[in-house]
Amino acid sequence: MANGFMGKILWVDLTSGKITEETLDEKICRDFIGGYGIGARIIFSRQKAKVDPLGPENILGFMTGPFTGTQALGGSRYAVVGKSPLTGTWGDANSGGNFGPYLRFAGFDGVYFTGQSPEPVYLYIEDGKAELRDAAFLWGKDTTETEDILKQELGDKTEISCIGPAGEKLSLIAGVINNKGRAAGRSGLGAVMGSKKLKAIALKGTQPVPVFDAALTLELRKKYTPLLGGPVGMFRQFGTPALTEGTLKSGDGPVKNWGGVVDVDFTHLEKIDGNAVISKRARKFGCYRCPLACGGHMKEGTEEYKFPAGIHKPEYEILGMFGTNCLNDNLDSITLANDICNRAGLDTISACSCIGFAIECYENGLITREDTGGIELTWGNHRAMIAMLEKLAKREGFGDILTDGTRKAAERIGKDSSRFAMNIQGQEFAAHSPKFGYTMAVSVRMDATPGRHTRDGGINAAGVPMPKFDPQSWSGRGDPTRIAINFAHIQDCAGLCDFVCLTYPDANLIVEFMNALTGWKVTMDELIKTGERITNIRHAFNLREGLNPLDFKMPDRMIGKPPLTAGPMAGKSVDEASIDREYCEAMDWDIKTCRPSDKKLIELGLEDVAKVI
Repeated sequence: MANGFMGKILWVDLTSGKITEETLDEKICRDFIGGYGIGARIIFSRQKAKVDPLGPENILGFMTGPFTGTQALGGSRYAVVGKSPLTGTWGDANSGGNFGPYLRFAGFDGVYFTGQSPEPVYLYIEDGKAELRDAAFLWGKDTTETEDILKQELGDKTEISCIGPAGEKLSLIAGVINNKGRAAGRSGLGAVMGSKKLKAIALKGTQPVPVFDAALTLELRKKYTPLLGGPVGMFRQFGTPALTEGTLKSGDGPVKNWGGVVDVDFTHLEKIDGNAVISKRARKFGCYRCPLACGGHMKEGTEEYKFPAGIHKPEYEILGMFGTNCLNDNLDSITLANDICNRAGLDTISACSCIGFAIECYENGLITREDTGGIELTWGNHRAMIAMLEKLAKREGFGDILTDGTRKAAERIGKDSSRFAMNIQGQEFAAHSPKFGYTMAVSVRMDATPGRHTRDGGINAAGVPMPKFDPQSWSGRGDPTRIAINFAHIQDCAGLCDFVCLTYPDANLIVEFMNALTGWKVTMDELIKTGERITNIRHAFNLREGLNPLDFKMPDRMIGKPPLTAGPMAGKSVDEASIDREYCEAMDWDIKTCRPSDKKLIELGLEDVAKVI
């Protein structure tokens, strides 16, 4: 087996309770790296098309990468993978914290679940030994309660990934939570976990990750930690709330359900910016061996929001989606909203986008106080927003209309409410505008998990320029957008944190770490080609489902139809036809069907895929 990998994956049949081990082949590791790359290859090969995402045939996977749990800078991430019940497409989500590294220390690179358990269960793994245990006593508990109860039973050194009541109740925007607030939030995969009656995975492990050259890996870490640059200072000081002011003032972020402008519709940005957040932070939080420690835990709530001390700090996405997107400048309410989502096991981006959607429907008379149960959903009314978010989390009252995302909510409300539903193929947009950058405009539609904001290679993330990662400087490698998107897959599938990666002094440090860990002697060009292979296997999953991304409708407001009349995005719109055509041509995909050419698939070693699609 390759260095950099534990060399084993676990298969759990929840219907029968049978657990088996499988050797992880070195070829699949080299061809697909790890994370959702290997996940997509495995599931494409073993799952037939058009299965019910919430049925027993949908395979659910938890997968790490070769950097996860090692000395590589930022190697803390794991991915949850499977068919998305929210979009019907390929689904994946990733999270940091400690769970990913400890899955490897427990002896496995990944674990896959098939079937459905008749009763609630959790999987317990300790140093290579796994068993299913009864979870009836956990069912109905929130994620914080679940983690506390399991640690009381199994010990403090147990790492846990679990769902809350939202996943149990099959909310299509449910995510998977670890460390009480690190979330694999997107794609609705918490609902898949709930459909399988799988409450949690609990881990203990002491097995080190085998690496090719441990001394060199440590030497690289020591050498480059002092050289981390770019946004390293702001991430260390503030975390992602550092992005709030610049992102929103640049026009990249959401205001008034994406229909407004900072300084016109929202005039108190300083109340929710990075300085405001850290003034209420009690202590910093870092994922496994992180050189940035950008997370944090908050002080006890004040005034009317009496949340306990120690809950997770709100990050930029919720500051945007529950803050400016809803014209809400009450920071304590945003902090509480973050905790409501974490405990319920909800994707904060989608859940808070649903609140903005509901407010605009209310303001336009499409829903009334009678519909909302007396809650007056108006812009900036943080009390009403919290009340509705709690109902969404519990599937109560009008919250039940919202809890499957804005696409489903618009179908239930009718009355042309879909014009206020800011999603693509059912998944809500993160707090970054497709109008702001070319690569974002491409990735939110053309990535296999539509609506995502982390697949553009970091080129327009928060408007922070990263020249050492700018593919324009990688001369001779072809289309820069294609390179950026394919390179982003390498970061994610290796188990790297995007924020740490953005501080690397040079993108080639990924190559150095990869070779020190695995001994493969890969080049940057090889990794970019591997990223392209990952792009195509995920894309092929969707094509086999009968889904063409060119059919996914972008809301008019998200692409500037008509353009805004004020602010930095005034007059700007996205030329969808041109960018889609240019990307398909660069990827060697048909400009109408989006099918990759046989030549391209064969070049990438995906001959079997060519025969299927």
